[in-house]
Amino acid sequence: MARLKDEYASRMVPELEKKLGTTNRMLVPRLQKIVVNMGFGIVSKDEQKTLVDDLAAITGQKPLLCKAKKSISNFKLREGMVIGAKVTLRGERMWEFADRLISAALPRIRDFRGVPNKGFDGRGNYTLGIKEHTIFPELGLRRARQLHAGHQGAHDIPRARRVFGALRHGHHVRDELHRQQGLQGASRLHGNAVRRKELSHGKAVSN
Repeated sequence: MARLKDEYASRMVPELEKKLGTTNRMLVPRLQKIVVNMGFGIVSKDEQKTLVDDLAAITGQKPLLCKAKKSISNFKLREGMVIGAKVTLRGERMWEFADRLISAALPRIRDFRGVPNKGFDGRGNYTLGIKEHTIFPELGLRRARQLHAGHQGAHDIPRARRVFGALRHGHHVRDELHRQQGLQGASRLHGNAVRRKELSHGKAVSN
């Protein structure tokens, strides 16, 4: 039996029965299924295969490919194109994934302050969005070839690699960030000095 399922049956159910004032276990809230979906839009075949493999590694189950239902010319989208993937988990796999999500993945989010309570729809469903799928330990830094995040710029990836490299070699992240900021500041100062020199040279020639 999965660890979270055992804890739910032995500790959570009795506490929920007391809190709800019922002795019928069928009235106690419980997990029925977990749907993990990923939308990656129009990407190349290799990138699509990488993302699908990552989703399979995270969930332990082969994903179902989601195709576009209609064509949209403005987005260069045609009916039948693969634009996402999803996995529906039930039973033991569902409990194991929920356990890994709560105990291993969510604590790896930077500045994590809990999950939002606005994800409930009033019908017993809860939706949780994750910006980066690299928080799951099944992937690791090497396997995550791209940060699948809507707000992550491509120019931040080399910087992130340098920071993780500093961690791997025992350096402090703050020292590495300060070093990068110092290099950026020195580069800007050098550029300003070159522009001032060019302007002064232009004035001397005109005179």
